Amino acid sequence: MKTLLQKGDKKLLNAWAFYDWANSVYSLVIASAIFPLFYGALFRAENIEKIEVFGMMIKRSPLIFYTTAIAFLIVAIISPILSGIADYIGNKKFFLKLFCYIGALSTISLYWFDLDHIYISLLSYMLGLVGFWGSIVFYNSYLPDIAHPHQHDSISAKGYSMGYIGSVLLLLVCLSMILFYDTFGFEDEGFPTRLSFILTGVWWIGFSQYTYAYLPKGNKADGVLTKAVVFQGFTELKSIWNDLGDQKRLKKYLIAFFVYSMAVQTVMLAAAYFGEQELEWGSDSERTTGLIVSILLIQLVAVLGAILTSKLSASIGNIKTLIILNIIWILICGYAYFIYTPVQFYATAAFVGLVMGGIQSLSRSTYSKFLPETEDTTSYFSFYDVAEKIGIIIGMFLYGFVEQITGSMRYSIVFLILFFAIGILLLKRVPKESKK
Repeated sequence: MKTLLQKGDKKLLNAWAFYDWANSVYSLVIASAIFPLFYGALFRAENIEKIEVFGMMIKRSPLIFYTTAIAFLIVAIISPILSGIADYIGNKKFFLKLFCYIGALSTISLYWFDLDHIYISLLSYMLGLVGFWGSIVFYNSYLPDIAHPHQHDSISAKGYSMGYIGSVLLLLVCLSMILFYDTFGFEDEGFPTRLSFILTGVWWIGFSQYTYAYLPKGNKADGVLTKAVVFQGFTELKSIWNDLGDQKRLKKYLIAFFVYSMAVQTVMLAAAYFGEQELEWGSDSERTTGLIVSILLIQLVAVLGAILTSKLSASIGNIKTLIILNIIWILICGYAYFIYTPVQFYATAAFVGLVMGGIQSLSRSTYSKFLPETEDTTSYFSFYDVAEKIGIIIGMFLYGFVEQITGSMRYSIVFLILFFAIGILLLKRVPKESKK
């Protein structure tokens, strides 16, 4: 039995950060790269664009976008409930592991994803998303428990770096298996693609064991579990919303963030599906290579974008920088309507990476700056996370719906320009204050 490590202990911090190495493979390999390619290939193999689901003929991409929206809706509803219970019973580790195993096992089950069993296949995909994002809720909530305030930035950055390195490493392994399947002894690229789902789930479960070995169970629990405790998370969210009435600057910023973040997150989740479906690729292997290279390019450039955005915000201020980033997003979406070739997609991916990393990091840090003097930062950030997830739900649903009624994902991207434009107008209404 391992000795319980004290708050701030280097080994404890490293064990916490290592969960990023374990789980980030899902967001890159499944959500962003391999699965979108696999999903599109299934429909091309059957030479169909629509499939009947619950008595309706739905196009392939709106179907996966609706499923994604439902997954985020589930997470948005259950996270406040489970967070309150976990804090109360003092065993956050149980819920972290529970969602990890749900997500990882569902990811492994994608090996059997097929159109003939579309309901159970979509359920596997949805539970994978729920497991990933659900585990992130409890993973993030550990930070104030295991690290002192002055350690938060450095250990968070370390976790991000480890997650990036681990996910890129596994993605390269999967890409090698798919492109050089004959070298690995596979008959075609279909099997190594499905094998990638198993490797992702096994990686996630396997490497997370190091984290579980050192993380504490959670805060000490006492008392009796009551209805009030179960819904404590929602009570706290309501309290934060009421407090925002006295925090006009924070409230106006949060509304602006909600609108433009809706578009940002939708672009990030739908980019691979757009590239897979709307571009003129010469062959399936070129499509696979090109899309994965694009995803890697976005990941690499996003780091540079975050650095440049930080420097720009230090010079002209956070709100002005966010307005500039939203303008660039509008230009990107407008240009995306006209792209058809891989080269155009690579160029777009580079610009997406620049503003993606910047707008995400700056949005959260701006929110942190605008918070009132309070020790209850956890509740404020919980409110921030729920707002972001609700934005994703609305964004993904509208994105899929526009494509469903227009017949092209290009109109969905142009539709997002509206959210960025409204976001700019709302950012301009955020009151100015010195040293902010």
